[in-house]
Amino acid sequence: MKRLLSVLLALAMMLLCVSAVAETATATTGTATVKGFGGDITVKVTLEGAEIRSVEITGDGETEGIGKKILAEWPLAFLEYNGIVDTYSGATFAGITREAVIAATRQALANAGVNPDDYMREMEKEETTDLVIDTDIAIIGAGGAGMTAALTASDAGKSVLVLESQPAVGGNSVKSTGGMNAARTVYQDANEFGESAGIEKTLKAAEGYADNEAITALAAKVKEQWEAWQANPQGYFDSVELFALDTLIGGKGLNDPELVNTLVNNSAAAIDYLDSIGIHLNNVAAFGGASVKRIHRPVNEEGKVVSVGAYTIPLLERACQGRDNLALLTDVTATRLLTDESGAVCGVEAFGKAGNRITVNAKAVILATGGFGANLDMVVQYKPELAGFMTTNAAGIQGQGILMATEIGAATVDMEQIQIHPTVQAETASLITEGLRGDGAVLINANGERFIDEVGTRDVVSAAEIAQPGSFSWLVVDQKMADASSVIQGYISRGLMLQGDSYEALAEKTGIPAEAFAATMEKWNGYVADKNDPDFGRTSFAAPLDTAPFYAVKVTAGIHHTMGGLKIDSGAHVLNAEGKVIPGLFAAGEVTGGVHGGNRLGGNAVADFVVFGRIAGQQAADSIK
Repeated sequence: MKRLLSVLLALAMMLLCVSAVAETATATTGTATVKGFGGDITVKVTLEGAEIRSVEITGDGETEGIGKKILAEWPLAFLEYNGIVDTYSGATFAGITREAVIAATRQALANAGVNPDDYMREMEKEETTDLVIDTDIAIIGAGGAGMTAALTASDAGKSVLVLESQPAVGGNSVKSTGGMNAARTVYQDANEFGESAGIEKTLKAAEGYADNEAITALAAKVKEQWEAWQANPQGYFDSVELFALDTLIGGKGLNDPELVNTLVNNSAAAIDYLDSIGIHLNNVAAFGGASVKRIHRPVNEEGKVVSVGAYTIPLLERACQGRDNLALLTDVTATRLLTDESGAVCGVEAFGKAGNRITVNAKAVILATGGFGANLDMVVQYKPELAGFMTTNAAGIQGQGILMATEIGAATVDMEQIQIHPTVQAETASLITEGLRGDGAVLINANGERFIDEVGTRDVVSAAEIAQPGSFSWLVVDQKMADASSVIQGYISRGLMLQGDSYEALAEKTGIPAEAFAATMEKWNGYVADKNDPDFGRTSFAAPLDTAPFYAVKVTAGIHHTMGGLKIDSGAHVLNAEGKVIPGLFAAGEVTGGVHGGNRLGGNAVADFVVFGRIAGQQAADSIK
């Protein structure tokens, strides 16, 4: 009996120990936070013994449609492999995010009491079966231009295949923070007009382009329109001619006038088209280089302005889904355009993530691969003085479309015209939207002083900023602006902005002279009240920056947009060196040149990809008999 009791007691103790181990294992968690592409990324890992039972990855600052999608999908692979598997090793999406997720997961495992080296896994090799796909239209690139073209061609009844090199759609389009320029829209008519100084300033600037026939003719027409409107004011004053004049002057007269006319004359219809597919850009505001309020922005349910790219791209992707005649493949990199014996483009050679060859036979091809702003070697090749500059571009913007097209004889234009943006966060290269300056923000140098008209064109503001001490400035907003903008609130939550309860307190945080900064801000508020800036001639005024607390983000100039690219006509046909159409080849968006000339106005990139994306999709469809 004693022996039996001893055995039962031993068994009971063993069960208790197993239960305690299981209970302890269930409760084993580890958490770690590291800096990602758009802000902090936090990983929480839960273990049961040696088994990973859950992985939670959060990163509120990650780009909608790129980073956030990956953060939601990646944990499934960690669970499947019971460890860290680099699902995206073959891709070049926001690399900082990728590395941050791996580093945070390793640290979280360590914090859970296990050796992270024991959880590093190799991906199983996928089958590398070569594929041949037949379609009416192949589109290379799933940014704004590519998906707009795909929807248009799909609506025309054609079968469409979109190839995207990255693991998620969006390209540079998803990173756009401002809005879309358009003239003579229903949303402009809802605004009260009050920017006469901006029009007079533009007409004065046009006098400096007396040898440019397009600018001279447009200025004469705008002057006539403006005088007629002043004699009988009706509605909101804007015109496609004024939009074109702003674009040509902003582009230093280097733009192709035919392409500019196509852009501006189709801009209002593009706003209506977006409305028809559930994308509403109904908030109208001022932006750099525009004579009047023309940029159209989205707002959330609370009426706060949100980033146009993060809002628009997921909706375009959703519109592409569920169509029987439209397929979108990610992680597929196009490498070569295929041509027939006549020289017409008849398809695409591409490679999947596993290295398998994908041959796409198509009756028309649309290039929508973006520019080359992330290919720093290519940037320096065309503009050596930009060596060492940071870039705001998505990692996949490498110029592949330009290179593929030039290999078959396509012409390029304005390749040396590369734009730098004046408000790039100095540590993270995060783009700080130009909309803040349009809504009333100011730029302050290290001496606590303004130094430029903040809503001038990007090239002018960037040059002035580079000339300041340290080649940086502080972009300053107040609580009133923050309350009205989810974009600003996002910058604050990501830790990009410093905060002070007074001008002096903010100056202390930034390290600029408090007395000089306070005096500058008081002077500026007086200029806003008078609607007059005698120092730098700013003509766009919102509300004074007088509501504490105050916020500042350190900004500098960074590579932002490549205005040069493939030469196209107004029908989005790609042209060769003789100016003739390359049959079967179309292009839209930043892969093209000629639209923006020597400097792109903020808000014109979105207009570009919607207008020319629609044209490319329709023209490609029409070319198929």
